[in-house]
Amino acid sequence: MRATVKWVDGVMFVGESGSGHAVVMDGPPDHGGRNMGIRPMEMILLGVGGCSSFDVVQILQKGKHDIIDCVAEISAERIDAIPSVFSKIHLHFIVKGRDLKPSAVERAVKLSAEKYCSASIMLSKAEVEITHDFEVIEV
Repeated sequence: MRATVKWVDGVMFVGESGSGHAVVMDGPPDHGGRNMGIRPMEMILLGVGGCSSFDVVQILQKGKHDIIDCVAEISAERIDAIPSVFSKIHLHFIVKGRDLKPSAVERAVKLSAEKYCSASIMLSKAEVEITHDFEVIEV
């Protein structure tokens, strides 16, 4: 896996993944930015949410569950020091489906957290406290 990050100006950068997708990163004005892109630490949260959501959806689909939607709401806390690393990350999954059993969603979330999600498992090994919960909405 490879990626490049190119400086644009100020504290704005463009990151490009090895698969050819790009994203603009920028900081707030009080840090020399123009607030024209996502913050790098926000990208880490999106990566954790995307990785875990991918797992949850795939596990439920492979189990032939009738899943209609899955949203991960991610909240985090950072330490008040430099570097301001994450101390806690919480993922709340809202899963919508037909005849969707809470036990199936719970299993999918647990498998992602403990076995499949490389991003969250990597951060937990760096002593970030990662927690999960979920709700099931019948449609």
